[in-house]
Amino acid sequence: MADSVGDSLDRALEGAFTRPIPKSAQAQMKYLVKQLKGTRQVAEALGVSQRTVERYVVGKLKRPRKDLRARIEREVKHRWQPQIRAKAKKKAATTDGLIVSSRARFGFTAAPGTTDDARIRDITQALPPQWADRLFTAHEQGAPEQQLQRIAAEGLAEMYFRANNTRAAGLGVEFTDVEHIDIEL
Repeated sequence: MADSVGDSLDRALEGAFTRPIPKSAQAQMKYLVKQLKGTRQVAEALGVSQRTVERYVVGKLKRPRKDLRARIEREVKHRWQPQIRAKAKKKAATTDGLIVSSRARFGFTAAPGTTDDARIRDITQALPPQWADRLFTAHEQGAPEQQLQRIAAEGLAEMYFRANNTRAAGLGVEFTDVEHIDIEL
């Protein structure tokens, strides 16, 4: 399965955490109940019954099945250390930018009559803060993966292929068949 830009942005922010997330299912459920202010809200978020949540909280259930464990962990990570997450986003969007490492199919269109057929390329490129800001903003607003890929492609086109718009003016870059993408702060 190919990586997604949204998941990679989330992983990059998780790298800024200063403390690990709770380990046990009971501790994770207690955290979610506290964050979402009730067992019913947690049950709705996880797609389980309220009674199941209550059993995890009191310790009657200890080991969730694989799919539920993944949903619990995703929900905890999504809410873990919000101030640290916000600080990391702000720093990337104002001063540091992002580093994007990708293996994907890149193709080009340029001046009329010129093209370069798409091919798989491995690219690692630093993107300036404005691209980090655009990616994080779109991700927060629930943009679909296709839109996040388009923003990443525009950033890679500007910085890698057009050398910060100092060459290859008008070169359009297509970014498809993403095999791997990793974003670092």
